[in-house]
Amino acid sequence: MPSRDIVLDIETQNSFQEVGKYDPRLLKISLVGLYDFATDTYQSFLEHELHKMWPLLEHADRLIGYNIDGFDVPVMDTYYPGDLTRFPTLDIMKEIEKKIGFRVKLDDVAHATLGVGKSGSGLMAIEYFRRGEIEKLRDYCLQDVKVTKDVYLYGQERGEVRYNDRAGRPVVVPVNFAAVGLKPAVNLTMPF
Repeated sequence: MPSRDIVLDIETQNSFQEVGKYDPRLLKISLVGLYDFATDTYQSFLEHELHKMWPLLEHADRLIGYNIDGFDVPVMDTYYPGDLTRFPTLDIMKEIEKKIGFRVKLDDVAHATLGVGKSGSGLMAIEYFRRGEIEKLRDYCLQDVKVTKDVYLYGQERGEVRYNDRAGRPVVVPVNFAAVGLKPAVNLTMPF
């Protein structure tokens, strides 16, 4: 039976600098990109289409992302009519931080683990949105989803991911993504 995990990443319309403090709940979504293991598909949802995405998330075994607990879920929760913070998640960044004691950027983990990285920055995604370049925004976001998915699969299959230390030396970080975030709780918080 295929996994019902979903890998996701969000892009926003504004930045923390613009809202004056680090509070994800003050940001507005421009686009959410996701990969659905059950259907082997990539999808994206603009802010006005989020209602179409909620049933996918509600039926997922868990949501997987990079800094998903500290960023993506809190931003999305301001839109969700239920409590998205109760959904099972695997935050890859948090799992790495537990092992090494500090945060590492997705781009650094992806380069050291996969030999490829992100295609840009979140600030670039904000500019794509503001200029109405939705296809560029979509491509950027889904590339981040693909990189996150590939880091997850690498860690799942090999039990490790990597990053380069300040001297440029590769550091292996043991991980066990298999059971992280899996909870026996029911995801359905809305009557869909």
